[in-house]
Amino acid sequence: MTSPRLDIDLDRIEYNARTLVERLATRGISVTGVTKAGLGSADIANALLRAGVSALGDSRIENIEAMRRGQVAAPISLVRSPMLSQVERVVRSADVSFNTELSVLTRLSSAAGEAGRTHAVVLMVELGDLREGIMPVDLADMVRSVMGLPNITLLGIGANLACHSGVVPDGNNMSELSALAESIEAAFSIRLALVSGGNSANLDWALGVEDTGRINNLRLGEAVLLGCEPLNRQPIVGLYTDAITLVAEVIESKTKPAQPWGALAQTAFGQPPAVDGSGEMSRAILALGHQDVDPLGLVPPAGIKIRGASGDHLIASTGGAELAVGEEIRFGLNYSALIRAMTSPFVVKVMSRRKAGSIHHIQSI
Repeated sequence: MTSPRLDIDLDRIEYNARTLVERLATRGISVTGVTKAGLGSADIANALLRAGVSALGDSRIENIEAMRRGQVAAPISLVRSPMLSQVERVVRSADVSFNTELSVLTRLSSAAGEAGRTHAVVLMVELGDLREGIMPVDLADMVRSVMGLPNITLLGIGANLACHSGVVPDGNNMSELSALAESIEAAFSIRLALVSGGNSANLDWALGVEDTGRINNLRLGEAVLLGCEPLNRQPIVGLYTDAITLVAEVIESKTKPAQPWGALAQTAFGQPPAVDGSGEMSRAILALGHQDVDPLGLVPPAGIKIRGASGDHLIASTGGAELAVGEEIRFGLNYSALIRAMTSPFVVKVMSRRKAGSIHHIQSI
């Protein structure tokens, strides 16, 4: 089979998503299935929908358009603030967009009017992670402005934590978001349909407290696809951590000195040279590199250690046993490795469903 490739087990993705949907439902929280690591795959989107997610979310309009071409009919949100240059595409393909800028919202209003549509928006609030968000003190004024825009419906408010600065979702910042929702509802005599507390990093908080307040939605991607939580990258009990794996082929296998020789400078990617070990060691080169994946995000099988990577080569030591040329090695991935591999045009995506008895190959876009 062709390599490098991502083996994507749709049944395990569906199982992970369903498990989290059911666990969070006991807390009154719905799940938006985030598809951005799926590169617009209708197969992954449909696996999430079979699992019971209430909606889909993606950060790229291109992925949303691909899902629409794939006949995905579910509500889809653009969870990154729209670019002004793409507002027409946003209102055409996304039901909802997450926003922080009045200039963008004004253009969305105009674009929706021209398209004869009503576009729903979620206002993102800054709660300390310093990625996107309206400062809490400015939220009421933004709500007032949005409610005056034709063709725009205010669906709710949301927040994002742990992505840029690593701020942990906890009782304090989630209580603040709940309080903001209640103050907006009281001030404007409205009911916000959606109060989206955050992403996979919110799971420990959401499943560990008695009262989740007004938070009624989380946006989950990494936890579903990789079965781990993003705060400490620990596996989530009861989920599959191998729903997606990366397979690479050995193209050289030799015993070589552990130490390089000659004058040393930076490597091809500006790193200091890897110098460790002594004597000789069994070394393998796999047809996989920085152009395909984040090598630091790979989890090798037992007995194999990643020694470094160039643009097209992954160098590994194999203990005492040499790998055979042509042999395939299967790696686990973290989120960084997954999104780069999914985006690489050189990595084939192979989707499988054991329940349906089907396997099909998808060449990358």
